[in-house]
Order: sequence, then C-alpha cells, then structure tokens
Amino acid sequence: MNVSGMFSTTGISASGLAAEKMRMEIAANNIANAHNTMTETGGPFRRQQVVFSDAMNGASVSANTGSEAVIKGVQVMQITSDNSELPEIYDPGHPHADKRGFVRMPNVAIPVEMVDLMTASRAYESNLKALQTYRQMVEQSLSLLRG
Repeated sequence: MNVSGMFSTTGISASGLAAEKMRMEIAANNIANAHNTMTETGGPFRRQQVVFSDAMNGASVSANTGSEAVIKGVQVMQITSDNSELPEIYDPGHPHADKRGFVRMPNVAIPVEMVDLMTASRAYESNLKALQTYRQMVEQSLSLLRG
C-alpha cells in the first residue's frame, strides 16, 4: 500500500464519521421541531432528511489496464425536506388553528427519528472502530519493522 492509500483509508472512515454526525444532527433537529407549527416560512416544520453520495462515486476498475478503483468515501450531497402529508389535529384553541379548528402539525414521527438516531450512531461507531483497527494494524506493522 502506498502513502496515498494509507490516507485514503483514514479519509474514507473520516468521511463516514462526518456524514453520520450530520445525520444525527438532522434527526435531533427534527425531534426538536416535532411540535413546531409555525416556521419562518409560515407553515409547520417539515422533516429534514440527509442525502448521501454514492460511496463508489467515480470508481472504476479495468481488468485490461490494471487501473485501481478510486474510493472516495461518502459525503452529504444535500439536506432535503420530506414532502409527505402534514397531519392535522383538531385543537380549536391553538393559535395556529384554521377556521375549522384544525392545526397542521409537522410530519415528524418521534419513533422514526429515534430509529434514525440509533442507526446513525451505530454507523458512526462502526466507522470509528474501523479507524481504530486500521491504526492498530499500522502500529503493529511499524513495531515489526523496527524489529
């Protein structure tokens, strides 16, 4: 493995750590706004989602030329709004109720956000463990070379 390969290995794990951190932040923001019926744009909060790029974006391996695949890791491409239906509840005393007494609520489901938080946390831990394991392997290799 060449030096650039060493750094690409750590870069891949680091990109995974950054992406999962963003996913956890978005899920936490969704939970924090689960009851926000009025945003700056004038409507209820809409659930946000993280869109990642393809982990093998731009990678190609050619058997004929022997060229190596270029693995870039993962990156956050964009944060999108979930355009699913906004639920309505009947609460005529609410300040944002319409003439019928219904309030449009955010499309945030706490159980869904908790599952997102748990899966992002596990993915973060996996990337961290891969980085730690790689570090241990490099340290052991250096130790063997020193003799």
